[in-house]
Amino acid sequence: MIDWASGQEYASMAAEVLIMLTGNWWWIALAVTGSFLLLSTSQVTVSPPKVVDNVDLERYTGRWYSIAHIPTTFERGCAAGTTATYELSLDGKIEVVNECYNKQGLLKVARGKAWIPNPEQPAKLKVSFVQVFGVSLFAGDYWIIDLAPDYSYAVVGHPTRKYGWVLSRTPTLPADTLLEIQKTLEAQGYDWSRFQLIDQSINVVGSGS
Repeated sequence: MIDWASGQEYASMAAEVLIMLTGNWWWIALAVTGSFLLLSTSQVTVSPPKVVDNVDLERYTGRWYSIAHIPTTFERGCAAGTTATYELSLDGKIEVVNECYNKQGLLKVARGKAWIPNPEQPAKLKVSFVQVFGVSLFAGDYWIIDLAPDYSYAVVGHPTRKYGWVLSRTPTLPADTLLEIQKTLEAQGYDWSRFQLIDQSINVVGSGS
C-alpha cells in the first residue's frame, strides 16, 4: 500500500533533488508526475484483470503505435502520433522510449526502463521514467492483458483498471480487430467508453517503420 499524501510529499522532495542535480526541471517534473500517477494508490477491491500466460520479450521489443488509451494526466501534452519503442538491454531490462507530438507539432520524448519482477509472471512488468544513479524510482504497473499470436497488437492494462492502452505494430488497426479488442477489454472489466482513439495520421504517410 502507498499512502497518497506521503507519496506526494516524497515525489515532490525527489523532484526538487533531481532538479538541483540536473537543472532539467520540466522533464523531471513530467517524469515524476507520470511515474507517480502510475502507482497503485489504493487497495484493489475487485479482481484485477488477467494477463496473458507468456510473453517473448525479444518479439515484444520494437516500435508500437498507440491506437487508443484511457487519457492520463502525464499524457496530456500529447496530441498525436504517440509511440513506444522497446529495446532489450544487456542487463535483461527493457529500454523504453515514448514519443508523441504536441499541438504545435513538436516531438516530445520520455525515456525509461521496464523489467519483469517475477519471471514466473512475464506479462506483469514494472516501468519507471525516473532514474537516479542507476536506480529506478516510482515504478508503475504495466500488465499485458491481451497479445496477438503474431504480436501484431497488444493491450496493456493496470491492476486497478485506471489505465489502459491498445498498441499496434502499425499506425492503424482493422475495424474488426479493434472490435475484438474492445470485447476483450469489456470481458476484463474495462469500460470501453473511457478509451479515446489516438490520431496516428502523422505516422501513416512516410512512416518507414
